[in-house]
Amino acid sequence: MLSKLDPSTFQESAGFRDAEFQDVLTKIVYCYRLMLSNNVRVANDENEIRDELLKNYLKNNEIRNQLELTVYLFDREVPEDKTKGRTDIKVQTRNTFVDTSAYYIIECKRLDNQNLKGKSGMNAEYIREGIMRFVGGSYSTNKLLNGMIGFVVERMDINANVTNINHLLKDRFSEANTETVLTALNFIRDFQYQYYSLHKDNDNNKIKLYHLMFDFSKNVVNSGDTSFHC
Repeated sequence: MLSKLDPSTFQESAGFRDAEFQDVLTKIVYCYRLMLSNNVRVANDENEIRDELLKNYLKNNEIRNQLELTVYLFDREVPEDKTKGRTDIKVQTRNTFVDTSAYYIIECKRLDNQNLKGKSGMNAEYIREGIMRFVGGSYSTNKLLNGMIGFVVERMDINANVTNINHLLKDRFSEANTETVLTALNFIRDFQYQYYSLHKDNDNNKIKLYHLMFDFSKNVVNSGDTSFHC
């Protein structure tokens, strides 16, 4: 069983915020692994994959108790109070009851093998409609910390594709104000595809984004596959 993180034992600090969000992300990865072990079939659609993860796992009471997720609340497509954004996944914690702006946002994007280094492919969309929503202020960044999940829908070398995303960040998307490109992490045991990046937002604040890559390439079904089910 995962070790329990009790926010009341920490001071409100950058170190605590990282530890808390890492706990959230670790448990999301456990849910992703459950999806794979259950051989869940998903459509090649960002919202449907997100909804499967959210509604049937992160909001499943049995799984929430098993993974000690009950200290967090997960919601989808929530409008922001102070911006025009609508969050893919909003994560509320115990701190949200004290400070209503104290929540995390996780943006989800599909990734495939098309136009990997071009400004019109899904890698570019991962930046333009993902990273840039935090940098440009479409999403709030309470405590300057949020995350993204890449839904990999075609077979690929994921680490090599992260290199492609980093190429775009450095050479094609200067407006992302990248200080550190996607860089490997290892806080989640036996999970290879975990990264972080650092950016400056429009107010010159340094923001940190965690990135998880979930490989659903073997679980995606074609629209004509009558065996599809959620």
